[in-house]
Amino acid sequence: MFRNSKNGQKNARKYIGIVMQVNGLDYFVPLSSFKPKHERMKESMDFIKVLRYAVLNLNNMFPVPKTEREYVDFETVQDCKYKALLLAEYRYIKSIREKSERMQLCCISIN
Repeated sequence: MFRNSKNGQKNARKYIGIVMQVNGLDYFVPLSSFKPKHERMKESMDFIKVLRYAVLNLNNMFPVPKTEREYVDFETVQDCKYKALLLAEYRYIKSIREKSERMQLCCISIN
């Protein structure tokens, strides 16, 4: 899970997604917010809906070495609603993992 926060922001924004291995390199595919336009779009090889929470757009993936990521404990998230959303997204991605044998579910933080 990557973290990002702005000055004065209560919680650091966490990014959840998948890590895919392509030609021996790990790539992180972050979740993107679900927008009305996604309702009309069909899933494809590079576009996966995560219920009505978010989407995985493989066009947005970027390389992330193992040395630059770390697992984040969901129990450290203090905002209950935000934690519930993160857990729901995590569980759904975990359930669709079989769509690609190369997908590795991962929550990471950039160092």
